[in-house]
Amino acid sequence: MVVKQLSVFLENKVNSLNKMLQVLTDNGINMSAFCIADSVDYGIIRFCVGRPELACKILREHDYNVRLTDVVCIEVPHESGGLQKAIRIFSENDINIDYMYAFADNGSAKVVIRSNSTDRLIEIAKAHNIEIVKI
Repeated sequence: MVVKQLSVFLENKVNSLNKMLQVLTDNGINMSAFCIADSVDYGIIRFCVGRPELACKILREHDYNVRLTDVVCIEVPHESGGLQKAIRIFSENDINIDYMYAFADNGSAKVVIRSNSTDRLIEIAKAHNIEIVKI
């Protein structure tokens, strides 16, 4: 199952993240997962929400530079080697991972993965009983 991820470029200054989050809050949009990467002047926040197209529309209406990207979320055991087993399977099947981020919950970990071969990643995950989840 493909998940739509939003990527928003923000100035790396006080209150810019808060302002963007306020726009989402004012419109009843809640994040399920996110990560933030920064550089000197700008940061990029990548996140998943229940209504990605609506969130994208609203953020654009508020002049945010936003992009929708296909990602996949898998679930692995939250234990030593849990993630490595899945990554090994993807590597052995020539799946390149552009980036990923994760969160753990009740003995399992959800891992959001961006790959340029999303369909193949899903195919390999299913073939090896790696659970694909919606977030």
